[in-house]
Amino acid sequence: MIKPGKSPVFETPDKYGLAYEDVTFEARDGVQLSGWLVKGGTDKVIIQSHFGVQCSRCGFTQEGKGMMKNALWTSDIHFIKHAKSLVEKGYSVLMYDLRNHGNSAHGSTPWVTWGTDERLDVLAALNFISTHSEYSDASIGLLSICMGAASTTFAYGLEKQMKDFSQVKALIAVQPLTYDYFVKAMGLPGFLVDSGNKYNQKHRGVDLTGDSFLPYAKEISVPTLVIQNSNDPMTNMDMVKRYFADLQAEKEMLWLDLEKKRGAAYAWLGDNTDKLDAWFSKYMD
Repeated sequence: MIKPGKSPVFETPDKYGLAYEDVTFEARDGVQLSGWLVKGGTDKVIIQSHFGVQCSRCGFTQEGKGMMKNALWTSDIHFIKHAKSLVEKGYSVLMYDLRNHGNSAHGSTPWVTWGTDERLDVLAALNFISTHSEYSDASIGLLSICMGAASTTFAYGLEKQMKDFSQVKALIAVQPLTYDYFVKAMGLPGFLVDSGNKYNQKHRGVDLTGDSFLPYAKEISVPTLVIQNSNDPMTNMDMVKRYFADLQAEKEMLWLDLEKKRGAAYAWLGDNTDKLDAWFSKYMD
């Protein structure tokens, strides 16, 4: 549950008729990150940070997932689908693989840290776009999904530089989730969660229990839309409500009434970019 499984980059933007370039950039700790810069307008750009463990920049594929392939969702999830719609609305989109996922390199450990180390990837993506010759004056929106939302929240809480990115105008956090509620929802007994966490603390220096990124929600300084499927079986709704309540910037909560699977909200993105555009354009245009 914390070591990424198969997270291949299983399709590319040219399949959708999109112009793009392959890009690489380096996080502060030296981890090489791989992504695409999907070309739309040069005055506004979305940085997408995907969910963790079995996802890459282009989404989720059931191939190779074995008996677990339907646990998240019943078919592949194509993030390039919503990227295409955003490009058609005038945005460029930076889609990149978090460390240990897709074509990006391993971090100091091949295990996910639920956003603690991955915050450096968010920071690296922002540094890349804000210094890019074509986008140095562009407005930036953050589309942060699950562990991507955790990583972005950690970045705001632990990285002073985040407050210096005046180009960042808005954030959409899709289904933020702390690790402890996730494993409880998966049915792991408490003694296994506790022993696993002790191992993580001793060998990786990471605490995956408790409040995780929640205390840093108050540090997010840009208008934030939180999207959550109210039927999501892999989370705790009180935790999501706490995250939203602690946001100090302008905010809005969008509750979805979808199928009882966590991946339902991720698949929903591809057909509902009008909701994404409405939030981003409010602050980025």
